[in-house]
Amino acid sequence: MSLKDRLNEDMKTALKAGDKSRLGVIRLIGAAVKQREVDERIALDDAQVLAVMEKMLKQRRDSLAQFEQAGRSDLAAQESFEIGVIEAYLPAKLSDAELDRLIDAAIAESGAASARDMGKVMAIVKDRAAGRADMGQVSKRVKDKLAG
Repeated sequence: MSLKDRLNEDMKTALKAGDKSRLGVIRLIGAAVKQREVDERIALDDAQVLAVMEKMLKQRRDSLAQFEQAGRSDLAAQESFEIGVIEAYLPAKLSDAELDRLIDAAIAESGAASARDMGKVMAIVKDRAAGRADMGQVSKRVKDKLAG
């Protein structure tokens, strides 16, 4: 079952169960996917749907940090809930050891020797770790490995 099909099935389930908050988040995901399909005039595959969800996740994490900083626990709780629903659709996260092995392999494969080659390494890692790692953290690790 594709990710879009799973979203549609979960939307029907949430609707039947009367779970309005979960239904709202699933509809937001569906709307973002549909918007990208309309904008680019393509049908998104699972990898592209994951990319849309990762972008939504990043936005919510940024908002969560801002709401917590401003002392808005009500809005922070909503963002946390949305993050949880979105993360349920993403593949399992890579462990630190798996991520380090992936980065090392990408460095070896790209022939990267310095921080100037970081883009090559990140392109490889981004393809292989789609939805399974926070790219901000990956970027810091790649930078550290190339600097050291």
